[in-house]
Amino acid sequence: MVADSSRTRPKSLLALAVSLVAVAVASGLGGLASSRASEEYGRLEQPSWAPPSWVFGPTWTVLYLLMAVAAWLVWRTGPSAQSRLALTFYAVQLVLNAAWTPLFFGLGWRGIAFAELSVLLVVLIATVVMFWRLSRPAGAMLVPYLLWSAFALSLNFAVWQLNS
Repeated sequence: MVADSSRTRPKSLLALAVSLVAVAVASGLGGLASSRASEEYGRLEQPSWAPPSWVFGPTWTVLYLLMAVAAWLVWRTGPSAQSRLALTFYAVQLVLNAAWTPLFFGLGWRGIAFAELSVLLVVLIATVVMFWRLSRPAGAMLVPYLLWSAFALSLNFAVWQLNS
């Protein structure tokens, strides 16, 4: 039996909107905690391979959009124990994502931020695997975020060590 697309389309669009709002909230909460992150980033001693501060805004915009669409694609696979678990892990990593900026910039807790980002990376790897099993495009959309987070982990460590 084929689902009536006139009934499922509004639900699907609402789910996409919810997914976009969720990443916007995570991004906004992180940004509120440290409105001067760009300035502070420029003042910190950094490794030679650290990107300039202007790279972060466009990069995160693309990553957040990919994350939102990936979550929406997993939601579209239908209700199941696997999709609920995958979306729960996704929500956990979003919370961890939002917590990093206040820890690193707002409070200046570089070591705690490194530990938190390490946990985020583990949760994110699990999320990518679960998303991939449910929807390969969804899993693939999280790979740039995973790579950026791994890079951010090494940058966090280097900045922490250089500014101890």
